[in-house]
Amino acid sequence: MRWRSLLLPGLVALAALAVLLGLGTWQLERLAWKNDLLARIEARAYGEPGAIPPESAWDRFSPEEDEYRRVRLTGTFLHDRETAVHGLMSASRGQPVQGYYILTPLRLPDGAIVVVNRGFVPTERRDPATRPEGQIPGETSVTGLLRRPEERTAFVPENAPAREDWFTRDPAAIAAARGLARVAPFIVDADAAPVPGGLPRGGQTVLRLVNNHLQYALTWYGIALTLLGVFAAFAWRRLRGADDAPPQAERRGA
Repeated sequence: MRWRSLLLPGLVALAALAVLLGLGTWQLERLAWKNDLLARIEARAYGEPGAIPPESAWDRFSPEEDEYRRVRLTGTFLHDRETAVHGLMSASRGQPVQGYYILTPLRLPDGAIVVVNRGFVPTERRDPATRPEGQIPGETSVTGLLRRPEERTAFVPENAPAREDWFTRDPAAIAAARGLARVAPFIVDADAAPVPGGLPRGGQTVLRLVNNHLQYALTWYGIALTLLGVFAAFAWRRLRGADDAPPQAERRGA
């Protein structure tokens, strides 16, 4: 009978413990993923640039195998089909700068197209007419990092091509909206090479990623351990109180 009073609190504590342990384990999984990502960045993002995957291999593009590789490609920018995607740029002080990333199709010599993220422009310079000197005519070479398409999350609005309102860097969606064919399933983030007029500002790929997952995991596991201690103390006091309680007859003065 004494243990029955612990049944409901025990079930609640058990459910909370399962959630806390699950969160801690999830953070350890994220830690493994982040360490692998950091290792890939370190191995691929520096050094001499190589070639992009050939068009014949685009249907087998694998972010795990190819993302963050430093590449160089040559072609002609289709400036009349650029796409401005909402974004933020880190500032040296204060709040990040709000503006747009300029994604411009680059037509390769064989006619295939790679969408290049040329870099960031502040909101007031979104219109290409405000930065005509940054439109590079003729054939040019671009050096940058190979990136997977940006995936939309629950907190990111859907792209609205009809309103020219873009929130994700998605080459397939851009190709459909701009009437482009033979478009690579990846984008290239251009490096910080000088651009006439200074815009767009390349080299915006974040390579130094925050990795606090171990700290988070230890926090969740620590809370789980605290929960066990609190419940143990609660159960001990309740059972001890039941043992110390006088018999019913004594309490009535029998």
